[in-house]
Amino acid sequence: MSAVQTANESHAHLMDRMYRYQRYIYDFTRKYYLFGRDTLIRELNPPPGASVLEVGCGTGRNLAVIGDLYPGARLCGLDISAEMLATAKAKLRRQNRPDAVLRVADATNFTAASFDQEGFDRIVISYALSMVPEWEKAVDAAIAALKPGGSLHIADFGQQEGWPAGFRRFLQAWLRRFHVTPRETLFDVMRKRAERNGAALEVRSLGRGYAWLVVYRRAAP
Repeated sequence: MSAVQTANESHAHLMDRMYRYQRYIYDFTRKYYLFGRDTLIRELNPPPGASVLEVGCGTGRNLAVIGDLYPGARLCGLDISAEMLATAKAKLRRQNRPDAVLRVADATNFTAASFDQEGFDRIVISYALSMVPEWEKAVDAAIAALKPGGSLHIADFGQQEGWPAGFRRFLQAWLRRFHVTPRETLFDVMRKRAERNGAALEVRSLGRGYAWLVVYRRAAP
C-alpha cells in the first residue's frame, strides 16, 4: 500500500471516529458558526436540470437545501466519512430526494465519471477545504470535474482580518480541536488557478473576514 493510500485511509478513519456520534447533532451545532453557506446556495443559480455536486457533503444538509431551492437539479455528493453519508442518505430520503447519488470518496482524487457524469454544472465545497490535509488537490479535482461554463462555489473560514487579534487566536485554537485549519492562502491559490485556466473569479469576505466566499467560473465553449 502506498503512502498516499495509507494517509487517505487514516484521514477517513479519523473522520469516521469524530463523526460517529457527532453526526446526530452536527447540523444543530454548526448552524451557529458556519456562516455563508446559505449565501453560497442562494447564488448558485443553476440552469434547469443542472447537475450539482457537493464535495464534503457531510450530513446532506446543504444538498437538502439545494434540492428544495432548485427542485430540478440533479444532486450528487461525496464525503470521506461513511458515517456522515449514512446520515445524508437518510436526510435526503426524508426530503423526497432518494435519487441523490452519494459516494464515499476522497475529495482530492474524485472524477465526474465516478458519478456517471461528463462534468458538473455546479460544484459546492462548503467548510470542507479547512479539513482536507491536501486541500489544493481537492480544488484541482473540483476544477477538473466542471463542465465548460460550470462554476465552483467555495465557502470556508477566512482569516478574521477585521476582528481583534485575540478573537482570531481563540477561534483558530478552538477550530484546531476539530482538525480544522482555515486556509490563509485560499484567495491566492484560486487566483493562480483562474489565471492559469482562463477562468473568471469572484472572491469576497463576510462578517469582517469571518468567512470567505469564492466563485470560480470555467469559461464556456
